[in-house]
Parts: sequence; structure tokens; C-alpha cells
Amino acid sequence: QVQLVESGGGLVQAGGSLRLSCAASGRTFSSYTMGWFRQAPGKEREFVAAVWSGSTYYRDSVKGRFTISRDNAKTTVYLQMNSLKLEDTAVYYCAVQSSYRGNYYARSDKYDYWGQGTQVTVSS
Repeated sequence: QVQLVESGGGLVQAGGSLRLSCAASGRTFSSYTMGWFRQAPGKEREFVAAVWSGSTYYRDSVKGRFTISRDNAKTTVYLQMNSLKLEDTAVYYCAVQSSYRGNYYARSDKYDYWGQGTQVTVSS
């Protein structure tokens, strides 16, 4: 049974920082892409960041503010979020692909396993 468990969400003032964690268990995902998505109320789920091997990918609006990383055992993925803005408020989900999907790291339908989500609220 594959499980992804996110943690680290919360309430933060604009300009502040949060670090999200996502622990994977149940199988080894070391070779495959792990990503973060988010969904704000009334909006579609959107890609935030992904990591595969030594490469990282970000949506434009978070570049320079967010950093995705993976631990050496490659079972936990992190999202360091700095200089948070009101528009970053959303439920954040981690996800993992169960096989290599090439450049489809930003497509939510290319991920096979999802966490339950963690709320991030940025206040003014």
C-alpha cells in the first residue's frame, strides 16, 4: 500500500516562510518524479514544482521563492516556500509517478499516487 503523507502547512503572514514535507512509503520511488501541486478554492489544481534525478522544475510564479528537494533515501520530498504571497494560499498536495513519464512533470494526470493535502494560508 503506497502512502504519501504531507506535513508542514499552516498559517503564515505574507513574506514569511513554510517548509512542506511529504513522506512516501510502501515502495521505492527513487527513480521517478515527485511533485507538488496546489488547489485554491474555486480553482483547478495546478503544478507547483517537481524533482526528478538531479533536475528541478517550477511554475513561473514560484521561481526564486520556492525550492523543491529530496532526501538521500529519496523517500521524502520537501518544498521550502519563502517570500510567501496571498496568492500562494491553497491546499498543497504531493504526488509521485510510478514510472518515468519524461517531460510530463507538470501534468497532474501523469501522477499515480497522491497525498491527502496540507493547507497553506497566507495572511496580510
